[in-house]
Amino acid sequence: MTMTIPSDTPPANHACARPSRRLARQLALQMLFQHEFQDQNPSWQEKFWASQSASPEVQTFTSHLFLGVITNQPEIDRVIRDFAIDWSLKRMPVVDRNILRCSIYELLWEPDIPAMVTINEAIELAKLFADDEARRFVNGLLDHVLRAEPRLAVKRSHIQPKIPAPEFSDPSSTS
Repeated sequence: MTMTIPSDTPPANHACARPSRRLARQLALQMLFQHEFQDQNPSWQEKFWASQSASPEVQTFTSHLFLGVITNQPEIDRVIRDFAIDWSLKRMPVVDRNILRCSIYELLWEPDIPAMVTINEAIELAKLFADDEARRFVNGLLDHVLRAEPRLAVKRSHIQPKIPAPEFSDPSSTS
């Protein structure tokens, strides 16, 4: 079973000044998806990379995310179970489950990636590979994890609060 990149996604060999982490996240999601169905087939990763033209930098970050999720999957799945009220992992669509796994890995084990970048990228993945309901589910669950998971206190402290627009008062009124 192969998951393909939508046609509006830039090709892996798209020239840019720095590696595309967005593309790497898309590829990591595809690898996680295939891992669920083809883990017994030892050559699936070779075939996967043979079908991609990603730069070495993109391949490195993709592999880093993939292996990070696989290595930490029991803990990641525990976090998902703790925060996904009335949802079991098996009941979640495969794509949604793996977007959450990849994002929670980034939140908990990648201190240099800001939390809001991780959540925004997860929403973008859901827009590409899932539906509006999945996008809302992923956003809501990751927001809940970010607000309540004790290990994310440092990342929470780096989030810039939204500054409310200044209120204007009528200079002629006397209060």
